[in-house]
Amino acid sequence: MRFIEPHGHMVSRTTDDYLAMAMAGCQAVCEPAFWAGFDRSSVDGFYDYFRQLTDYEPKRAAKFGLTHYCWLCLNPKEAEDVKLAEEVIGIIPKFLDRPSVLGIGEIGLNKNSRNELAVFEKHVDLAARHGQLILIHTPHLEDKLKGTRLIIDALKADGRVAPGRVIIDHVEEHTIQLVLEAGFWAGMTLYPESKCTAARAADMVEMYGSDRLWMNSACDWGVSVPLAVPRAALEMRLRGHSAKAVDALIYGNPARFLSQSKNFAEKL
Repeated sequence: MRFIEPHGHMVSRTTDDYLAMAMAGCQAVCEPAFWAGFDRSSVDGFYDYFRQLTDYEPKRAAKFGLTHYCWLCLNPKEAEDVKLAEEVIGIIPKFLDRPSVLGIGEIGLNKNSRNELAVFEKHVDLAARHGQLILIHTPHLEDKLKGTRLIIDALKADGRVAPGRVIIDHVEEHTIQLVLEAGFWAGMTLYPESKCTAARAADMVEMYGSDRLWMNSACDWGVSVPLAVPRAALEMRLRGHSAKAVDALIYGNPARFLSQSKNFAEKL
């Protein structure tokens, strides 16, 4: 089995996780910029974090034979401070020429506030001006459907954004069709206690097909499983899906989307 982990917050994980992922067949891991568990107080904190994502973490992953890629942004959980967000967005172009950067993400909404939406639109503008791929975080629980609609409306309002270069993550049963019908890619996040279980993710693949769809663990500081993707692959194999179909979903699909970035080296 081979797979790509397209969304994992590896700065929060131990080297044992890198080893386990490599042994399970992971070919590459992609790390979106994330919340640190607390709100950072200055642009300098983000500057150092972006250095960590683009310099140190690729070296740590390489010790286990893994290629590490990243996405850059200010996470929506810190978007209420618009002034700070503008300062952070202002330094991102300094890092976009780093060889491991895939695009802008994970941007989006957390509580669907006005400030979050304003900062989201600023990130989208940055991505459009620099020709970057976009990875989007959708809010959780009861705010997900409303937030997903707000995100799609904002993207459609910007004529520079090609839906095929945008992945809207954390879709669930009530949002996946909305995302796919709008022409965007959809990401299913496999969590043991929230978002999607492997069984629910397999159900959605069977209902909506596997085109423009990927699975990810989004492993971070909380309750999460770095090997969630191969576990979901096992669920699909036990249901009778062929090895070829599973490979196309967990390796081929993320490779197809991410290959739109000149920096992504994994090929089909």
